Amino acid sequence: MGDFSGVTTLVLAGSRGPEDPVAKLGGVSHKAFVPVAGVPMLLRVVRALLASPSIGTIHVAIERPDLVQADTELALLLASGRLRLLPAEGSPSRSVAAALDALGTPLFVTTADHALLRPEWVEHFLTHLPAGSDVCAALARDRAVMAAVPDTQRTYLRFADGAFSGCNMFAFRTPNAAGIARLWRQVEAQRKNPLRMIRLLGPWSILRFLLGRLTITAALARLGKLAGARAAMVDMPFGMAAVDVDKAADLELAERLLTRG
Repeated sequence: MGDFSGVTTLVLAGSRGPEDPVAKLGGVSHKAFVPVAGVPMLLRVVRALLASPSIGTIHVAIERPDLVQADTELALLLASGRLRLLPAEGSPSRSVAAALDALGTPLFVTTADHALLRPEWVEHFLTHLPAGSDVCAALARDRAVMAAVPDTQRTYLRFADGAFSGCNMFAFRTPNAAGIARLWRQVEAQRKNPLRMIRLLGPWSILRFLLGRLTITAALARLGKLAGARAAMVDMPFGMAAVDVDKAADLELAERLLTRG
């Protein structure tokens, strides 16, 4: 566990804008407060984190602190000091960068729409961080996801050594990890400009990815070089960890899985 015992934690709960399909479906401004099986997603995430031995103080990044304060259970946690609030900064990368400035490292990051989050997933991730890494992401292979939730449709990054889906868990271990947040911000800014994205990531890396010759290790090494940090991943054996709630179908799936138990 090392540097991740009692780790400071950030939960990204900012608004995705007025057109967020899940928030609209739930009739709320922030999808973090859409109930799944009767419990708001943010509260589900916080409960899972509180049950994780490695987790320390939990910070929620949100533009509307009053929404958190209005929930009885979350308000009690705020009063106890175990839960704290930070302002969301307009995008996930900006919120993470601001949290790194305010809280330092190590910092564990997850999202409020990770409605299925379980303590054992958090513990597995934090106890399997590769030695020497500055920043680490949790990824699940397509076969693990399909075995756990065969009726889900997830987005996969396909590399020469496998197809992976993100699990919305990140470990920013050292000050060098701030470089990844800065790179993330650049990628967000250029996501609608493919040519600039290619210039940023490098044409050879893009070509190898398109040809199916780029390994996940090589991709992480390239990202790390760009960011001035050592990037790594944890291969998660829990396929369900790749399920977050981004659309109506995800909400229905999460409801079904939680009702099933």
